[in-house]
Amino acid sequence: MPLPVLPPSLQRWLPLGTAVALAAGAAVVLHHVNPYADGNPLPSCPLYALTGLYCPGCGSTRCLYSLVHGDLAGAMAMNPLLVMSLPFLLLMLLNGAGVRMRVLDPLIRMLANPMMWLVVLLGYAVLRNLPWAPFMALAPG
Repeated sequence: MPLPVLPPSLQRWLPLGTAVALAAGAAVVLHHVNPYADGNPLPSCPLYALTGLYCPGCGSTRCLYSLVHGDLAGAMAMNPLLVMSLPFLLLMLLNGAGVRMRVLDPLIRMLANPMMWLVVLLGYAVLRNLPWAPFMALAPG
């Protein structure tokens, strides 16, 4: 039996709806499970476990936990790039759903460039592993 096909007017909202559903599920989990507690069921970073180096995502679970609990300072201490990226990710999802503000078109074009994200993520990964100030502030904790 073939899967039903959504009309195009609903298909454009599918990525945004999926992201909202996943965010709501993550918020429920992070409201009840403390990643700071010993023995919590949430996974740790495999790259950090293998190499001792922080990846761009290290601290994201604790960052999101802090955001769910209204602790912006704690979230920034864990992963400032994630906190600063969330509004841009929402903007990209809205743009994909067809909600566009013409004044933001140059920003959307820049955000849609995979090379920009590659440079930002790799640069952030390198900077947060440097052992001197001010870069040590980028490490989780």
